Amino acid sequence: MMKVLQSSIFRAICAIIVGILLIKNPDDTVKGITIATGVLFLLSGVISCAVYFSAKISNVDEHVYDASGRLIPDIKPAFPVVGLGSILFGIILALIPETFIQYLMYFFGAIIIFGALNQFINLAQAKRRFGVPLVYWFFPSITLIAGCFIILNPIEAAGLPMLVIGCSLIFYGITDGINAFKINRLRKTQNNL
Repeated sequence: MMKVLQSSIFRAICAIIVGILLIKNPDDTVKGITIATGVLFLLSGVISCAVYFSAKISNVDEHVYDASGRLIPDIKPAFPVVGLGSILFGIILALIPETFIQYLMYFFGAIIIFGALNQFINLAQAKRRFGVPLVYWFFPSITLIAGCFIILNPIEAAGLPMLVIGCSLIFYGITDGINAFKINRLRKTQNNL
């Protein structure tokens, strides 16, 4: 029972610490996550290529026969195009994360702006047939402003989700810690009865 309480408290403390770090340094956290993702892609690609070359080298002298004793033609391993792509993508993510984040944010910003413009067009068409209340124009306006903010400030925009996640982790950590104490107290009360 004490291990459960300790693991809940440890989990809550970790969540609070990570949440505080995400709130304090969201841009650095996005950069760190991008670099870590790049390293994982790089490792995946290197392993894929190593497996390919290992199979190619070990496959040279081996012959495989079927149950009838006929020679099965050599099955050559496929060249690891995806592995090479993973290596290249991993290098880009790990060595120049800001550039990748910036271009990705431009892409997301453009999608959001086009989505807002599409909503405006749909509302304008609907207004010709029906009366469209003014409040309906509010949401695409906010969406358009958000898209423009992302295009104008790509790195800052990348850190905003980290702020939300950080606040959520702090809230989770506090509630998980409180719940762990409450549940432990209820168990002790029930065991004493």
